[in-house]
Amino acid sequence: MADVFPWPDAEAVGGWWNRRFDPEVDLIGADRTPAARTVFYAGSVKWLDDPFDQRDFAALRQGAAQVPGFVPESSGLVVVSRAGTHGPVAADLVWGPGEVVGAWR
Repeated sequence: MADVFPWPDAEAVGGWWNRRFDPEVDLIGADRTPAARTVFYAGSVKWLDDPFDQRDFAALRQGAAQVPGFVPESSGLVVVSRAGTHGPVAADLVWGPGEVVGAWR
């Protein structure tokens, strides 16, 4: 687990989807709720037996770009995967089960 969480100012964590539920973004880290001024990161949770792969990451990038307040040049991308990743994933943060549990300690 990283020693320092990259977005210490993220006070609220939730998800985001539009009225069609396409896309559904599992994680949004923001400065406040219900209407964020700053979106620090968007992320995807894959709690399956298959690793998170490049196709999953492309879907995350595409979905995150639709989140109001997400700025591709400054907002981060987060991957949370029970089975790890398949090859390198260009996420700003990749967590597995140990990091998720460790975050609550």
